[in-house]
Amino acid sequence: MLEIKEKSFKALNTKELYDLLQLRSEVFVVEQDCVYQDIDGKDQKALHILGYKHNNLVAYTRLFKPGDYFEEASIGRVIVKANQRQHKYGYDIMKASIKTIKDSYNQTVIRISAQTYLKRFYNNLEFKEVGEEYLEDGIPHINMIRS
Repeated sequence: MLEIKEKSFKALNTKELYDLLQLRSEVFVVEQDCVYQDIDGKDQKALHILGYKHNNLVAYTRLFKPGDYFEEASIGRVIVKANQRQHKYGYDIMKASIKTIKDSYNQTVIRISAQTYLKRFYNNLEFKEVGEEYLEDGIPHINMIRS
C-alpha cells in the first residue's frame, strides 16, 4: 500500500521536489525516449500527489483546479516507477487524485490528456474518450473526461 502525501508547490521540500522531477524525467524523458520541456512553469499552480513505498517516491500526479490547465479540473503527469507497476499503484495514485480533486476543489468533472495506450486503464477509472486522438511531443494522446 502506498503512503500518499498531498502538497502545494510551496509546501514541497527540496528532496520531495528533486524526487518528483527525477521520477518524471526517468519515465517521460528517458523511458519514453521523448525530449520535451517537463519543467513547464505550471507546477507552481498544481497540487502534487506523491505516492511513497518505504520512503521512496514510486508514484506521482499533479492536479489543477478548473481554469488553471483545462476548463475542468485536471490530473496530469501520472507516473508509476517502472519496477513498481506490477503492484497496480497507478490505480492507488489516481483514486487518491480523484478524491483530492473532490475534497480540495469540490469538483467531480475531471479532464485528462491521456497517452492513448493507457485508454483502458483510464476507462477502468470511469474516464471516457472525447474527441480525436492527437500527437503531443510525438506520442499519441486522447482527451478523456470523468464526470
